Amino acid sequence: MQVCSTCEASTRCGLKDEGLFDLCPKFKTAEKTVIPLVQKDSTSALIDKEILRRYFGYSEFRQLQQDIILDVLKGNNILVLMPTGGGKSLCYQYPSLLFKGLTVVVSPLISLMKNQVDSLRSNGIPAEYINSSLNYEEIIKIKSALLQNKVRLLYIAPERLTIPTFLSFLKGLRISLFAIDEAHCISEWGHDFRPEYRQLKIIGTSFPDVPIIALTATATTKVREDIINQLELKECKKYIASFNRENLVYYVKPKHDALRQIVEFLRTKPRESGIIYCYSRKSVESLAENLKATGFRALPYHAGLSASIRSMNQDKFIKDDVEILVATIAFGMGIDKPNIRFVIHHDLPKNLEAYYQETGRAGRDGLRSDCVLFYSYGDRQKIEYFINQMMNEKERQIAHNKLNDIINFCETTVCRRKLLLGYFGEDYKETKCSGCDNCLTPKDEIEATGEILTILSCVEELGEKFGINYCIDVLTGSKSSRLMHNGHTALKSYGAGKNLPKKTWHGFLRELLSRSYLNLEGEYPVLKLCQKSRDMLSVSKSGVTNEKIFLVKPHVIEKPAIIEQDTGDRGLFEALRTLRKTLADAENYPPYMIFNDASLKQMTARRPCAPEDFRKITGVGEKKLERYGAIFMGEIRRFCEKQNPSIQPVKKLSSEYVTLEMLDQDMDLDEITLTRNLSLNTIYGHIEKLIIAGENINIEKYIRKEKIEVISSAIHELGGETLKPIKEKLGDNFSYGEIRLVRAAILPLSLPLIHFFQNITNDLHKKIIKSLLFIRHCLF
Repeated sequence: MQVCSTCEASTRCGLKDEGLFDLCPKFKTAEKTVIPLVQKDSTSALIDKEILRRYFGYSEFRQLQQDIILDVLKGNNILVLMPTGGGKSLCYQYPSLLFKGLTVVVSPLISLMKNQVDSLRSNGIPAEYINSSLNYEEIIKIKSALLQNKVRLLYIAPERLTIPTFLSFLKGLRISLFAIDEAHCISEWGHDFRPEYRQLKIIGTSFPDVPIIALTATATTKVREDIINQLELKECKKYIASFNRENLVYYVKPKHDALRQIVEFLRTKPRESGIIYCYSRKSVESLAENLKATGFRALPYHAGLSASIRSMNQDKFIKDDVEILVATIAFGMGIDKPNIRFVIHHDLPKNLEAYYQETGRAGRDGLRSDCVLFYSYGDRQKIEYFINQMMNEKERQIAHNKLNDIINFCETTVCRRKLLLGYFGEDYKETKCSGCDNCLTPKDEIEATGEILTILSCVEELGEKFGINYCIDVLTGSKSSRLMHNGHTALKSYGAGKNLPKKTWHGFLRELLSRSYLNLEGEYPVLKLCQKSRDMLSVSKSGVTNEKIFLVKPHVIEKPAIIEQDTGDRGLFEALRTLRKTLADAENYPPYMIFNDASLKQMTARRPCAPEDFRKITGVGEKKLERYGAIFMGEIRRFCEKQNPSIQPVKKLSSEYVTLEMLDQDMDLDEITLTRNLSLNTIYGHIEKLIIAGENINIEKYIRKEKIEVISSAIHELGGETLKPIKEKLGDNFSYGEIRLVRAAILPLSLPLIHFFQNITNDLHKKIIKSLLFIRHCLF
């Protein structure tokens, strides 16, 4: 006979049968009321921002949070739509401090439960989860704590509510609220339908007097209504926050050489965390291996890996032991890592809901983050193939409609943010968002009738048997062995487009496809003429002039907005980040659970060295101030003692930083000179100043390695104080701009002296500075 863990009576109620707690002789009369963590009237407590700061580290509520919390405390059923990172969790976590009963949170993933519970505990809020990762003894221990009213929030998976014994156990507790996270999973119209969520209507029948709050970040109007109907939420109040994630910048890039394109992008994000999504497990493995071979710390994540390897790789990513996780869509829903600075889609997502949710994993700390989607028509064909294999006609039609929506997003020439928000029923009033590639580099139309005819003639000459890249190779006069073997160097269209770069022809072809002048057909997509393209060719052959056709051309007409720049010393930020990682490893926490990047950047800018100042940092509650305040303030003091704290970061000059924004968008120097209407030498000057200002710019992207080595050798031989002797030695194959860039990169300590030297007229002073430069040259 076992002993009851609640009353120590010799009954079976506590350990063997979860549904028989009511047999306990003391349990029936036991007090089931939980003592609120905050002893205040709920309404007055709500407007007391001190509670918000003490337990969550925030000084203000975000959009709609205060109204939602007030309705939760009134016992209303609520549907909440908030973007990822918008603060949905606080809407039920905050009320749990005021309730006399338990808050039960239904969550779909084990990793999500664990992250939430760990975060709550670190803030001093008692929380537990029960799922399949726990053994029998651990579950019994948690149930005992629940019976003793020691838990504020309990996280469970939806399928656990279908277990009769567990449901009976819950009925023996005083429950104040059910919170259903990722509520879109309940709808077959949603992008992530889960059958087990359909069983959640049992909450309403089993606990008719307990209010429900359903929360999601992605739900169209149809999905919202389905959630309310399936959960039978009576008199439900709806709160729909803006879907707009202002700190996210959206880019769609044509996919030419995906690995090279991704590597070039990653080199602009040193030490930054990011996720790269691929369509297949094979692509995940291949890309992860290639990135590792290139020198990046990257790991794979997909359903084909064992649970232990998936867990290990995810853990390393969360703890900043690796920067990059290459994953299928199996990864991400359970991740609450706020410092993800970029999300890359190697392949086309299946629909806009999936795209919005996956990109939403970036920038949860509110700092600028990039979302880059590489798009090719081959990806479109691949998804269409799988959709056509669906047996259910209704599901097939829904999937086709959703695919058309994501393709429209990729091919649009208007604001991507406006289109994305419009899909979710939100009217974005601005004409330009300054946060997508189409708004940062608006597209002007140019007359391109001749270029279109050149493309169509090439497709016709090739017998409509080849794809996009092959067609472009013919147009640009490629010397590839395949073209020569096929005899296509003899075609009239061979080399007809060599006056334009390949990416321009890629752009023209993409637009012709989107305008239905061309189609891509077959398992290995080949270009096919459409009726209107045949008509256009026929008119041209007859000698009649075709009606002019205009295509879009990238062109910057105004300075792109700089959304956010770091406001403190990079050295201090890195020192604090290193300290955070050390503490996190010692406590087996993800680093962001100590402080997120936004908090570290505030510390860097404000340099708080007293508790009253440190308390004002966003994310610093009483528990964290007590636990980590002295350690971080000590690190800040040590840094300030070593450095001159009065030295401020170099002022970011507007023109130079417009150039930097373009460099960050992977624009080459020719594109920048064209769009900004500036000389190449001026752009070189911008890059030189940016390097001097401490920006991390890899000059190998703009100057060949061999040239860098030759210039570097000449600088070390002749010194870098003046450029003319170096230019004369190197000759006409080297420009002054290239020399300035290499000098900035290899002689950073000399540059202040060099610029000082150039402004000195006194010969004696010049000799002194030359001597200092020579001494520096000998030492380094």
